[in-house]
Amino acid sequence: MNREELIRKWLDHNLNSEEQKAFEQLEDYKDLVQLDGALQSFKSPEFSVDKNYEILNEKLKTKRSSQSWYKPILKIAAILALCFSVYYYTTTLDTTFRTEIATKTTLELPDASEVILNAKSTLVFNKSHWENKREVKLNGEAFFKVAKGEKFDVVTNDGVISVLGTQFNVKQRDNYFEVKCYEGLVGVKTEDHFTELKPGKVFKIIDGKFFADEKEITAQPNWLRGESTFKNTPLKYVIAELENYYNISIKVNHKDATRLYTGGFNHKNLDLALQSITIPLNLSYSKSGTSIVLKRE
Repeated sequence: MNREELIRKWLDHNLNSEEQKAFEQLEDYKDLVQLDGALQSFKSPEFSVDKNYEILNEKLKTKRSSQSWYKPILKIAAILALCFSVYYYTTTLDTTFRTEIATKTTLELPDASEVILNAKSTLVFNKSHWENKREVKLNGEAFFKVAKGEKFDVVTNDGVISVLGTQFNVKQRDNYFEVKCYEGLVGVKTEDHFTELKPGKVFKIIDGKFFADEKEITAQPNWLRGESTFKNTPLKYVIAELENYYNISIKVNHKDATRLYTGGFNHKNLDLALQSITIPLNLSYSKSGTSIVLKRE
């Protein structure tokens, strides 16, 4: 392992015992430790440290042979640049929350906003930038209770939801995008649409088709109470949602996958959930381990 890799792993507290010994053998080991201690309370300005480090490194290469008296200064400057770079990188890291099958979690954002993250979902935000930009990135489904303040954005692959302080639910999965407003006012922006949702209003795009004027009559999403509900939804998306709550794989033929389903299923009993889906569509199911096949009766 070269010198730079050792330093990077040391700053990241990721050296094993052999690497630690190798690091301690570096000729400037004591200087590095001393510099790291001095930088603990340092906050770097927002400039491209990596770019400056590259320029500095090039100067080091060109002047090394003819101006040897620069060596100690350039060496220290290079170490400082590397330390600044690592500090800047570690202080701008994103915070990521993930949920697995059949799990959900409640988390609090830096402004005390609350997010309940549904199964098989990911939420990402940056603490260090939060005061200037309240923004989260969502892949999956989450219910938000946003504290009042500056604009709050939920960024998804299908659109951006913007609010000031409100309660709403966002669901973004493959070719399925849905926003439901429960309190306040929610702005939804996609490539082709901009809509403001008042309480009870729903914005939905499925397979590229926009659904308008749908209404939500509950006070909170049904999945918070252990039940998923659907209205005129292609069966393939109902099945995909079912797989998020049970460790199963479901197969259905293409024609049946596009049939529209209205109803719901619970998250506690697999057989009851399957019956809730198959009976209204005149389908049956067979199980083999964690594999399930849906077919017409």
